Amino acid sequence: MPIPPSLRALLRTIPTLAPVSNRAVLSVSGSQATEFLNGLLACSMQGKQTYGAFLHAQGRVLYDTFLYNSPTPSLSSTGPTYLIEYDPTPSEAPTLMSLLKRYVLRAKVRIRDVSEEWDVWAAWGSERAKETREWNWARSGAVEPVWRTNEWPWGTENGTILDRRAPGMGKRMLVRKGETPADASTHELAGKDAYLLHRIMHGVPEGSVDIQPMHAFPIESNLDAMGGLDFRKGCYVGQELTVRTYHTGAVRKRILPIHISSPTSLPPYMSIKPSLPSTTDSAAVKTPRLRGSSTLLSTIAAPSIGSSVGLALVRLEHLRPDIALVAQEKGEQSWKVEPFWADWWPEQPPDEVHDLNSLV
Repeated sequence: MPIPPSLRALLRTIPTLAPVSNRAVLSVSGSQATEFLNGLLACSMQGKQTYGAFLHAQGRVLYDTFLYNSPTPSLSSTGPTYLIEYDPTPSEAPTLMSLLKRYVLRAKVRIRDVSEEWDVWAAWGSERAKETREWNWARSGAVEPVWRTNEWPWGTENGTILDRRAPGMGKRMLVRKGETPADASTHELAGKDAYLLHRIMHGVPEGSVDIQPMHAFPIESNLDAMGGLDFRKGCYVGQELTVRTYHTGAVRKRILPIHISSPTSLPPYMSIKPSLPSTTDSAAVKTPRLRGSSTLLSTIAAPSIGSSVGLALVRLEHLRPDIALVAQEKGEQSWKVEPFWADWWPEQPPDEVHDLNSLV
């Protein structure tokens, strides 16, 4: 299910610069800051900028984060200074500040909230060549990007990260509060909704709405495909269940972009029910009852096409041509939902595909 032709006009390909809303920034510095963060993040940081997540001990996501090398060196601290960008929306999860302080113990690190010092911006559309990637699939359905380059994939310019979560995402920058990025001279300035639409059309979940703290599993949330998980690094919080799923489990859900018949955006977490077309043929073979439902996440109206698009946590067994998906609000109005795969999503080799309908 590729992107429907009617939706391709929503892909903004001109050089664009947009603010990223609802983000906070923590500073972690000190002589043991690298070791401290490497023991908590689910990705391999190697003292460099990266994208990853903090997990709960039971393997669910607490925060998806970007980790920057500070663009301004600290004069009051020895050792490196890292800036962690994340979604601070209150949830069932502990605040990231309290979570990090819980693990400090005797580590020589200093943690500060510096959200009032930084704004977050995204820029895209200026890439000169289309990016191609290689992928490493596991039998479970988990998939990892393979970086065939000597250069660090997330970039080496302090305070600017190459957003490698998906080809075409561009880059992400920390800019001093109230200032405009230098890219404003070469990029068209857009609003925060432009960035939301950009990542939805690229199938990239982000923040607490899409990756619900204490509920979301990292592989179902595409953190593997987006380069945010390292299945081979040493111990980190939440590693056991994550690695076990990679080797012996089966991925039954994925966050996918969707087209919704509603002309307005819808609230998150609505249930998306599957249904089969009715038949009057008494001799028709009875089919098994469809199990479970999918969940609506971020959405945004697209007035140019008279409908809306969004992201949803979709049960993969429901991705069949004969299954219709419908979002319904407490038994009232309903809307047709059509999932699709972003252009960059890799195709799983046939010999690595599980029959999800045969799994219990």
